[in-house]
Amino acid sequence: MVRKTALVTGASRGIGFAIAKRLGKDGFRVALVATGDKEKNKANLDILTKEGIDWIYIQGNIGVSEDRIRIVKETMEAFGRIDVLVNNAGVAPLKRADLLEMSEESFDRVIGINTKGNMFLTQAVVKEMLKQEKLFTKRGTIINISSCSAEVSSTSRGEYCVSKAGVSMLTKLYADRLAGEGIFVHEIRPGVIATDMTSVVTAKYDKLIQDGVFPIARWGLPDDIASAVSAFADDHFLYTTGNYIDVDGGFHIKRL
Repeated sequence: MVRKTALVTGASRGIGFAIAKRLGKDGFRVALVATGDKEKNKANLDILTKEGIDWIYIQGNIGVSEDRIRIVKETMEAFGRIDVLVNNAGVAPLKRADLLEMSEESFDRVIGINTKGNMFLTQAVVKEMLKQEKLFTKRGTIINISSCSAEVSSTSRGEYCVSKAGVSMLTKLYADRLAGEGIFVHEIRPGVIATDMTSVVTAKYDKLIQDGVFPIARWGLPDDIASAVSAFADDHFLYTTGNYIDVDGGFHIKRL
């Protein structure tokens, strides 16, 4: 029996690893993509093996054209097909800076990975999805992990906000283009999730949670995002595409 394959970027730790593990437990073969070398991430990869998950690890940077091509090539060589792409990889600015002080170099780096990388990796994967035999209900599923920052202003990291707003538009664009092909496109907007990226501002978010800014008064966990990905990757949503779900503890609710 042919099994589905999921390609997950930024998958060595945090949200990406939780997604890869969850999809693996759901029965997917999983291609994990990350910038670090395989040995560096051995502890997490060993967890997948112990869980009986069929996986490969691809070291690459989605911001680099040659790497994107190789990521798709190695996944196809290993598994023969790609049924789900989870665009999770993303970076924050190396240094938070006021909007009036933001450098072009920082803007280019964040946009190049978070938005351009998403755009062209999706393009490459979709071309394979369209060529492969349709064996399941859907021809394919694209799941973009954006952020509440797609709508919420943070003037000390404007490049990140712009990059995630771009991912939201890519979700709509690809959904529009691919609906007729049987490929569904969804977006998940995490709020404050406990990861390495948010660890540098723990005190700030602890206070916001304490002050009641988040109706569900706790930090989000990578597994919270993985659960949403699992639902979209399955066949539960067959009459919706180009949509998004906030996984943010209710942060998006406007309150008086």
